[in-house]
Amino acid sequence: MLFGKLLPREGNFFEMFNQHADRIVEAAHAFSKMVANYSDVEKREAYNREVDNAERAADRVTQEVNRALHKTFITPIDRDQIHQLINNMDDVADLIQDSAETMVLYDVRHMTDDIVRLTDLSVKCCERLKDAVALIGKVRDAATAEATLKTCEEIDKLESDADRVMRSAMSRLFREESDVRELIKLKAVYELLETITDKCEDVANLIEGIVLENS
Repeated sequence: MLFGKLLPREGNFFEMFNQHADRIVEAAHAFSKMVANYSDVEKREAYNREVDNAERAADRVTQEVNRALHKTFITPIDRDQIHQLINNMDDVADLIQDSAETMVLYDVRHMTDDIVRLTDLSVKCCERLKDAVALIGKVRDAATAEATLKTCEEIDKLESDADRVMRSAMSRLFREESDVRELIKLKAVYELLETITDKCEDVANLIEGIVLENS
């Protein structure tokens, strides 16, 4: 009895996952607003700061999860799954910040329709990721497990959509953009935005593994 009281408990990992997912969506929405208001320098800078703030908050949650992982004797799911999940989620937040910073540092002249489309798909991926993360703690329930897998499938589909937009965007860019410097800038932005959806798919794959092992 005494020994049991001294053992570190499970830790509130699921709640921390939810907190991190909230910050990812916050960063994604701020980035989307930055794209929508890109021509307004003041708004662009303001939304860029919001992205930075959300990413730093996500970093703090990641650090908290990793500290808890070292201190917790009994974890609700496999320790490696916790480590991989939070670090891949943090990669999503980092990529959103990288996309915003690249636009500012490279001084991209204007937002293209392809940037808008890729941004929209990235935001949707992040929102569905948040939905999937919210269900992880309840996957022992068969209906919840099924709903989680369905949400992960939706993320996979969004990532495939982003792949198609990316290929079309690259083809159009190399056909139509005569300014080599602008071509290089836009190529970098397109690749970063598509990588956001790739990383969301990586998170979805990890969640699918958690569901299959724990449901």
